[in-house]
Amino acid sequence: MFRIFHSLGFPFLMVLHFLSDSVGAEGLVSSDAPPPVPVGEDAYMMWERWPYLRIGVRAYMTSTYDRRGGNESADASHFLYQLADDHNVTLDVTGPGVLYFARYNHWHGSPWHYIVDGADTIVQETSTPDPNRPVPDSVFLPEELFPNPLTWTWSITKGADLMWAPIPFEKSFQMAYSRTHYGTGYYIYHKYIPGMTNLSRPITSWDAKTPPSPAVLDLVRRAGEDIAPRGEGVKESSGTLHIEPRSTVVVAEIREAPSTIRALKFSVSRDQAMPFSKARLQIYWDGREHPSVDAPVSLFFGTGTIFNRDNREFLVKAFPVNIRFDEKDVHFAVYFPMPFMKNARITLTETQDAGLKDIRWSLRYQPYTDPANWVGHFHATYKDHPDPTPGRDNVLLDTREVEGGGDWSGHFIGTSFVFSDRAVLNTLEGDPRFFFDDSNTPQAQGTGTEEWCGGGDYWGGRTMTLPFAGHPVGARNADEAKNPDDLVQSAYRFLLADLMPFGKNARIQLEHGGLNDSAEHYQTVSYWYGINQPCLVLTDAFRVGDDADEKCHEYLSPDASPVQTLTSRYEWGVDTLQGNEIYPGTTDVGRYTKGTSTFALRLDPCNLGVLLRRKLDYSFPNQRANVWVSGDEREAPWHFGGIWYTAGSNTVVYSNPREELGSTQHIKQTSNRRWRDDEFLLPRSLTEGKSSIRVKIEFTPANIPLFPGEPLPEQAWSEYSYCAYCYVMPKVE
Repeated sequence: MFRIFHSLGFPFLMVLHFLSDSVGAEGLVSSDAPPPVPVGEDAYMMWERWPYLRIGVRAYMTSTYDRRGGNESADASHFLYQLADDHNVTLDVTGPGVLYFARYNHWHGSPWHYIVDGADTIVQETSTPDPNRPVPDSVFLPEELFPNPLTWTWSITKGADLMWAPIPFEKSFQMAYSRTHYGTGYYIYHKYIPGMTNLSRPITSWDAKTPPSPAVLDLVRRAGEDIAPRGEGVKESSGTLHIEPRSTVVVAEIREAPSTIRALKFSVSRDQAMPFSKARLQIYWDGREHPSVDAPVSLFFGTGTIFNRDNREFLVKAFPVNIRFDEKDVHFAVYFPMPFMKNARITLTETQDAGLKDIRWSLRYQPYTDPANWVGHFHATYKDHPDPTPGRDNVLLDTREVEGGGDWSGHFIGTSFVFSDRAVLNTLEGDPRFFFDDSNTPQAQGTGTEEWCGGGDYWGGRTMTLPFAGHPVGARNADEAKNPDDLVQSAYRFLLADLMPFGKNARIQLEHGGLNDSAEHYQTVSYWYGINQPCLVLTDAFRVGDDADEKCHEYLSPDASPVQTLTSRYEWGVDTLQGNEIYPGTTDVGRYTKGTSTFALRLDPCNLGVLLRRKLDYSFPNQRANVWVSGDEREAPWHFGGIWYTAGSNTVVYSNPREELGSTQHIKQTSNRRWRDDEFLLPRSLTEGKSSIRVKIEFTPANIPLFPGEPLPEQAWSEYSYCAYCYVMPKVE
């Protein structure tokens, strides 16, 4: 067994802990050690660890969105800064981390610079040499580094170039566009607590030479197949059931536990498929009062309707779910691993007053033997949005309000949703905005709904289904619809390597229309894993500029400014709509410094690392500082904790020339949204076992002008408040 773990890169001490602490004679125990974290390609190959918590990992999604809250140029071409006309920067982060996903509109922006730890690699698309005559069946180049099915281009997606090949970096990653016409994109990356010892492999800088493993490509190509394990230790159960009108039946109740469901399938005749698709699937874990899965069947399996206008074999051919048609039947399958500790109960409710006959079902499950607090339950949360509120996002999920509320630790893994039942596609201009763990700034901000789900240009009005994104149903427009079901437009997006962890709460939102001004009827399912306990605990916070708080936290900043009072906004959407103020400004006090700041913070000594959050004035560009940590004694030595870098500012450079090969523009745009929350991960080695620490912030100017020739703006480190969140192991029975 040690050889198996060692080959996956798990440290020896962690293996010993795993072997000694995971199983006991009386059943599972909780562990004080965090679970292994799959990294890079392992996040695909170890997909059975989808439910495992990612303690010490943060996910971010950044993009070229309109910083002023509108939808200028469909959120394209808003750059952090320009180093040269052919080097327009859209992403600039410090490591260690992994870029897991990038999305571009067609070939626009290509060639792209991928600068990993200072080494620049040109990535492009085959339409780049003559973008006015795009190449059919285009591919990413170098093709061996970006092969299908980890990449797809506009030839298949009908509007987007998509890249899921992991790009690890040890210190920094920067992405820049060589061309700026319609330079739109969004990117998902993970950052890790430095020195994490429970990673499946070390984070080693991408060498721009080694192609993805054939095993990864083969696995992703199996989307649509039965990918769940069989054989020794795997148990199977099946049956046939009937449901009376408006009644509920128990499909299965599993008491052999702890176990993990690996496959759940249903098959119905074609004439029963439509009413079955509108039934309600519910799954209860471990005797909980509320169902963790509670959704209409079709939307749970990735589509808003099962009307199959082109009689395709696969209506949905995604990696974790699929819907397949044959001559007589329709087959529904889900492969998300679903662990439970005591029991699982699966029910179906008929909703159409028609009754259902001869529903065939089957499931497979296997023993779960790891610590009980390493995994979260699988959830699929349904919400109906018949009348979206003008000016405000649709909230798809707020973990503080579901299943009894409270704190949750886990990760967000995707969405399936109807965005119109009238074949109206312009509501797709709405952006995704995701907030995690009390942050007022979205850690994820996209450029539009169809971009989120792998398309562009509204998928050209066509349908497509890929392993992790798709637009499976919907007529091009209302005039072409064959029946009312053909008017239904839906899309899906699943996150595996690029999943988004949270330690306390998650709020998943979608803007409806470019200004939150669409009235389309949304229905949404949010997929997530979660334990109803936190793994991220707020242990201290203080306001800079507040005399009592500064004194209590021993705040000292000899070169700091006098107390500043600022009234501004966060990036939450439009300020006003139709003359009504949606998000008024808020006022706070703080300081800025061009020197150093030191302060003390209380911690949980059982911490596994610390997340620092800072509220700042984002009008100061490219704020960068060295972070140092010491014990709470004045004489304790300082230890380097890393570089805290917040790229960009509320001023961007906009460049969207009318022509495909038009010259780069240098248009300066400033948003009125100066409030931002930013995060920094402190190494566990500097915080574990300590009930308090002292932190030193040493400002180091980045000296990056907005574009060549533009005067360098004033630079400083802005600080309005600091919070300390400690990573801890969640407590479970």
